[in-house]
Amino acid sequence: MSSGCQVSVKSFCFNPFRENSYLLCDEVGGECVFVDPGCYDEAESEALKSFVSSHGLKPNAIWLTHGHFDHVFGVAGLARDYSIPVYMSSEDKMILKRDPVYACGVGLKAPDVSFETEDLVEGQVLTTFNRGGFKVIATPGHTPGGVCFYSEENKILFSGDTLFAGSIGRADLDGGDYDKEIVGIMEKLMLLPGDVEVYPGHGPSTSIAEERTTNPFLQPFNEPWENEIDL
Repeated sequence: MSSGCQVSVKSFCFNPFRENSYLLCDEVGGECVFVDPGCYDEAESEALKSFVSSHGLKPNAIWLTHGHFDHVFGVAGLARDYSIPVYMSSEDKMILKRDPVYACGVGLKAPDVSFETEDLVEGQVLTTFNRGGFKVIATPGHTPGGVCFYSEENKILFSGDTLFAGSIGRADLDGGDYDKEIVGIMEKLMLLPGDVEVYPGHGPSTSIAEERTTNPFLQPFNEPWENEIDL
């Protein structure tokens, strides 16, 4: 998949929660960004780093849609190995702090959450690759600081655990808020152009049009495309 400033998305399915970790790549300059790297063990970490090395890529950042442990298992190692910053909403720092307890509570190893994060805020534009950019869309509800990353130019949305193909993120975990989540989805994500490709935190990719018209958690919302607006 290529468009706009010629970026591509490579997906990896990591850890026992089958979390989607993404590599956002600049096909011209060779830079890349890790989105929610959840690599759980050495084999998964090596799979990700081997792809970076074999394709001659240069990582320059880690973006986190939220702070749940299954999305951050690989962060500390990658941040250290590549000396790159980690971006996350400050509202999820309390989630990150509790991750070791949560992970151990379901029989998994405790993630290393010692890494520092740089704050993300609503409307911020991450100008990676020095061309175009990804806008931060605040979508609290699954967690207090959940965000999505949206590129209008490339028609890409990384939705984390806010929006899935045919479903939405659960809001019954610590810090969850269903009302905030559904408002964010309906008033922000569903108003994006229908042909935007959605890359969620679990499961297959989808599109805004597909979720707008078929997602059972968002019905009725069969709005015509002519009502779309730009964010």
